[in-house]
Amino acid sequence: MGSLYERLGGEAAVEAAVVLFYDKLQGEPELAPFFRGFNLRDQLVRHVAFMTRAFGGDLGHAVNLGAAHKALVGRGLADRHVDIFIRIVGEVLAELGVSEADAAEVRARLEASRGDVLGRSP
Repeated sequence: MGSLYERLGGEAAVEAAVVLFYDKLQGEPELAPFFRGFNLRDQLVRHVAFMTRAFGGDLGHAVNLGAAHKALVGRGLADRHVDIFIRIVGEVLAELGVSEADAAEVRARLEASRGDVLGRSP
């Protein structure tokens, strides 16, 4: 059956999901403030890399999610924001026709990174 990354459609599908995610993000009042002042093109590249790794694709190096999000946690990034992020990713996957089983696996992988993102993992 292949990895989740392959089942989702590989690089092109991950990029499409991230672009759609950013479209939805701009209308989400709880998350949009965290992305103000950032170069969205750079953020898209970072999120494609994050999602590629989260979905089981190989990028050749790991990202320290705690370090990457430390400034955002300092600005108030909290569990409720991660919940919204995961919800929006689920909506995007549904819109792209991803099976519920694969979408559930994606949500579980994102949930597993919550502690790292919020700086609570050792």
